[in-house]
Amino acid sequence: MDLRQLHQFVVLADTLSFRTTAERLSMTTPPLSVSIRKLEDEVGARLFERTTHTVELTRAGRAALESARQALFYAGEFSRLARSAGLGLTGQLQIGFVGSAKYAFLPSMLPLFSEQYPDVTLKLVQNSNSWILEALERREIDIGIVIAAARQDRTCDNLRFELVEQDELSVALPAGHPLAARTSLRLKDIADQPFIRYSANKAPGMHALTMRAFETAGVVPRVVHETLQVQTVILLVENGLGVALVPASAASDTSSRVVFRPLKDKGPHTTVGLELVYDAGRESAPCRMFREAASERFQVLNQARATH
Repeated sequence: MDLRQLHQFVVLADTLSFRTTAERLSMTTPPLSVSIRKLEDEVGARLFERTTHTVELTRAGRAALESARQALFYAGEFSRLARSAGLGLTGQLQIGFVGSAKYAFLPSMLPLFSEQYPDVTLKLVQNSNSWILEALERREIDIGIVIAAARQDRTCDNLRFELVEQDELSVALPAGHPLAARTSLRLKDIADQPFIRYSANKAPGMHALTMRAFETAGVVPRVVHETLQVQTVILLVENGLGVALVPASAASDTSSRVVFRPLKDKGPHTTVGLELVYDAGRESAPCRMFREAASERFQVLNQARATH
């Protein structure tokens, strides 16, 4: 037997009409009848009871129907997976990402990519800019998502960077803080406030970005605490231990105990960029597909901003 015969058997079992089945399969009734007879001869049992006006499945036909459906399904999956593998549409993609990517980029990007490439398995690990760059060089991950300042952290001659998201720094304040009554703030407004800074060693990207913002504004922050991740910074703010600069998108994932205020002194020094970083010399097909999907998303977002 072949898949064509199984398909004919399943369609006939669904319609219980040789005429209707023949029409659906774009063939005539006599060849269909002959094909079903041959199938019955091969399995050694009658699959249909035929009368002048009716067609019914036999007990053997009913027993074989589900197996026939499964055989057609797995044959289709075999063809699909083989084609996908041949085009590089299967495999595993190991992604390293900084915490800031969890607020807007990954929640929108991952469902989009998984829908387009369901046979690519994603493995994600969160860490710092410097760890991601080192992991790429050690070939422990395929692609990274880093703060745009990452390329300033070290020499990365073999790596390529592509901007995929832009955000703005905002001021995070405890909900009851006097400055929370304002709708927006300048950096000089928080100059005398206890400031929570990003670690220069463990979070060099965010450290460089925020310190450069203060430097451009001619402000020296009063640093009282230092930590690694945006989430930890916000936790300290929630507990009244100081104020901080965080990506504005972080406001979507916090409690009512912290508020966010946009900065008035906007400019390149207050823009938080996320970049994809990858080794162009060993870029896999899943890596390229992820990069292209991220680039397309970024273009759509930019076009949407331009129309508003």
